[in-house]
Amino acid sequence: MAYKTLITEVNTEDGYAVIQMNRAESLNALSEEMMSELTQALDRFEADDTILCVILTGSKRAFSGGADVKEIQGKTFPQSYYEDFITRNWERAARARKPIIAAVGGYAIGGGCELAMMCDIILAADNARFGQPEIRLGVMPGAGATQRLTRAIGKSKAMELCLTGRMMEADEAERCGLVARIVPADELMEEARTLATTIAAMPRAAAMMTKEAINAAFETPLSQGIQFERRLFQSLFATDDQKEGMKAYVEKRSAHFRDR
Repeated sequence: MAYKTLITEVNTEDGYAVIQMNRAESLNALSEEMMSELTQALDRFEADDTILCVILTGSKRAFSGGADVKEIQGKTFPQSYYEDFITRNWERAARARKPIIAAVGGYAIGGGCELAMMCDIILAADNARFGQPEIRLGVMPGAGATQRLTRAIGKSKAMELCLTGRMMEADEAERCGLVARIVPADELMEEARTLATTIAAMPRAAAMMTKEAINAAFETPLSQGIQFERRLFQSLFATDDQKEGMKAYVEKRSAHFRDR
């Protein structure tokens, strides 16, 4: 399927898809068209049983520089409220059931940083820079940063970044837990593909339930989260993949999962 603002790639052999934001002239600014196409692409890959993991990336210079300011500067409150701005077509990545890797090179600021945080794993190039500079435009983060960033790095640092608009380099983002790890910029996509291949090779039910349980940790008390995890864990004993995985372990061989 052709998109105007995205480039997509499907690797059915290794079980993953790549979505590359392709508005290099504007640092991959998140326009209305791009976010609608991103929603469509994620819908497509969620429905494709050959795809078990998705990589979302931008260019070497920018994952995304944030919302398209030229497009939104004239919005009014009634307009943004009635059209359900952001909520309507920005949150699809956060609702995905399959794991999504954000492969971040260059700038991931404003809505770009928020989009990366909607993904499950942030793999950062050594030239990545993260920040929430919305306050310098007379507004505040509106696509989840006050909530997701605070949960990821803590109140004090999130407050500093959002109130000053300061950007942080990749090494600081890794130290504070925002990103999983840092790789050389020239190796970012190779590492992302390796990671996606590894995840896609895991039994589908176990991978999806693991993601669901980890996400639940942010929204439930510990006792409820543990109970939720326990029920999902117990339910996996109803799958053929559990039988195969444990049999393979006992027999000292590689498991052959069939997503059953």
